[in-house]
Amino acid sequence: MAVSEVLERIPVLSGVPRTVEELPGGLTNRNYKVTTPSGAYVVRMSASDGELLAIDREAEHANSIAAAQAGVGAPVHGYLPGEGVLVVGFLPGRTFTDADLRDSANLPRVAEACRRLHAGPRFTGDFDMFDIQRRYLEIVRARGFRLPPRYLDFMPDVLRIRRCLATRREPSVPCHNDLLPGNIIDDGERLWLIDYEYAGNNDPCFELGNIWSEADLSLDQLDLLVTSYYGRRLRHRIARARLLGLMSKYGWTLWASIQDGANETIDFDFWSWGMEKYERAVAEFTGPALPRLMEQAAGAD
Repeated sequence: MAVSEVLERIPVLSGVPRTVEELPGGLTNRNYKVTTPSGAYVVRMSASDGELLAIDREAEHANSIAAAQAGVGAPVHGYLPGEGVLVVGFLPGRTFTDADLRDSANLPRVAEACRRLHAGPRFTGDFDMFDIQRRYLEIVRARGFRLPPRYLDFMPDVLRIRRCLATRREPSVPCHNDLLPGNIIDDGERLWLIDYEYAGNNDPCFELGNIWSEADLSLDQLDLLVTSYYGRRLRHRIARARLLGLMSKYGWTLWASIQDGANETIDFDFWSWGMEKYERAVAEFTGPALPRLMEQAAGAD
């Protein structure tokens, strides 16, 4: 269906003068900025099989509303159930880049935005990368998609990490779970978080570890991010965030494998994107720090 036909079915955009501009980025969606006399909006149209990727569009809609109520997400102005079309307010500002997240001066600001989100209304559903990674693995094997070399060799380590983290459970909070730099907008005064496809209640250390992983921050920067979030240095939470950041790399690798095998609508090298994550995960699995990290994560400060 043409974009113009979709827009006519959205009350806030129907029957009014408008300009439409496709926005760059987005690996599972097509995004359009629509400007009308009453304001500017972003229309997100799904371009992937959400079910394969563990995306629940109904939950995304509800969670986007909750994030707006928390004061960290864009206001929600429309939704077409069953069609993967969501309309939110356009947030003026600059989209973060990898360089912005690697600038240590920004990490306390990122931690503050996460705290605002995590203190907001509970989300619909939970997010657990251990469960999602297993689901992704089942899909990859059942459909014959590519699996990175030695991928299954590290499953025993995953089980040990999961057991280790379970000895000291953290209360779950509403997490974004996919804070790529492109999902952070700086309006000059504060940071906003956008795109709640994978949002769900989760361990806050996953949020922090995933940020560390996605931007390939240094260990010192992970330390700063976690310390800024909690207000003091907690060794067990830094270790926990690093272990969950490892699980982020390992799990999202299979997301890339599924996209590589199933997505024919987006021109992007998903396999190379995923292999970069996988190679960093292998370095963590095979490095000397893993046993010590599990001991620190399970122990007291």
